Amino acid sequence: MIKIIGLKGYIKNIEKFIKKTDDFVKKHNMKYQVFNADMIYGKDHITSSVNHATRAFKHKTNTTNSLEMEILLYSSGERQIKLAIQKMGVKEGQGNIAIVFIYDNLIKEQEIDKFLEQNQLKRDDDILKGNINTLNKFGIIKEEIKTVTKEKQGDLILERIAKVDILK
Repeated sequence: MIKIIGLKGYIKNIEKFIKKTDDFVKKHNMKYQVFNADMIYGKDHITSSVNHATRAFKHKTNTTNSLEMEILLYSSGERQIKLAIQKMGVKEGQGNIAIVFIYDNLIKEQEIDKFLEQNQLKRDDDILKGNINTLNKFGIIKEEIKTVTKEKQGDLILERIAKVDILK
């Protein structure tokens, strides 16, 4: 199962936040990835990244040693981890955050909510919608954007995700 959540919050120390999240997901036998939500264009962006990364591991075409990092690569449309982290990684301070949890077990929604609340993160899935600014930050130029209708703009990001397979 995949659970995608948009959040607003303040991250004082990224390493401590990642450690807390690592501990939480290990306790519940889950995987996760966290993103700068300002770089996300809808839940399909993350879902596609998870699906591509999962398929890469299944077919042994993965670039990284972990599903989490493979998801980050695909979500960024980049081939190099360093570039993917720069592009998609969360930043310290106040910001918009997206997180995806991947799990097979029956974790209760309340447990995820409790974890988020303990870390002063407020749910706000509206930040995941994406817009023209998201496309621009992602490196998609005006000429590309003009080739599709507004309803199809998110597909431009999905194309970048699919291109990662070609770049490997």
